[in-house]
Amino acid sequence: MKYDKNHALLETSIPGLPSPKSGKVRDVFDLGDTLLMVVTDRISAFDVILPCGVPDKGKVLNQLSLFWLDFLGMKNHLVTADVDQYPAALQCVKDDLRGRSMLVKKVNMVEVECIARGYLTGSGWKEYQKSGTVNGQKLREGYQNASKLDEVLFTPTTKAAIGDHDEAINYAQTEALVGADTAKLLKDATIGLYTKAADYALKHGIIIADTKFEFGKDADGSLILADEVLTPDSSRFWPQSSYAVGANPPSLDKQFVRDWLDSIHFNHQPPGPVLPDDVIARTREIYVKAYEELSGKKLV
Repeated sequence: MKYDKNHALLETSIPGLPSPKSGKVRDVFDLGDTLLMVVTDRISAFDVILPCGVPDKGKVLNQLSLFWLDFLGMKNHLVTADVDQYPAALQCVKDDLRGRSMLVKKVNMVEVECIARGYLTGSGWKEYQKSGTVNGQKLREGYQNASKLDEVLFTPTTKAAIGDHDEAINYAQTEALVGADTAKLLKDATIGLYTKAADYALKHGIIIADTKFEFGKDADGSLILADEVLTPDSSRFWPQSSYAVGANPPSLDKQFVRDWLDSIHFNHQPPGPVLPDDVIARTREIYVKAYEELSGKKLV
């Protein structure tokens, strides 16, 4: 395991196992019948992985995903997150894995990222200003930045390699990519899960403006909820107390890091700069706050 000076986990290694397949944040080990997903403390912004980590960020992402998997009740890929139940080959590093990992079933991932938008913001707001549309879907006139949409939008994208940007696709393109039946399953599941989560979060003082889901299919073709679920990395969380139409409220996610990078005129190209300790500390506070307010639990 490789930690930085703030004891943020940057790289995962397990004696006796091949190197993991690494994404921006997650390291995935193939254990044969199952996968071990380890959530590091790496942080990326503008599709650039920064050279420093944010302590406990991985634990927030992992434990919040576990909370939502249980709450949402949809069939999912989780086997267990109890490290004491992991295979013998993992017991030598179980203290490093505790709280930031899960053992999951292998599923055939659907190559579409499923985004639900309940509020008009970000790239959707920019498109709406130009053309009155979001992902090509025509909207009524009169929306402002951060307006609540009349209905939840399904705005899928294709999954991109690290360093590349996801590409927005419309519903017809989604049907062409995965088939009409699967496209409908994806849309219905995305909107249903978002609505259930957003209603819950609002009762806990947090607006989920938008979020991304990923799905797979198991051996019998059933749709499976997989990967991270409703985390600060995959969602836009707004404190209800600071929400007002016309401007984006401070987010409980990595927008704070993006804003700092823009303040130093970062060119959005690798290599990224090392974050100052105060920015790292504040980012950790934001992530932990999101977890504790949504789950009602203290971070383990």
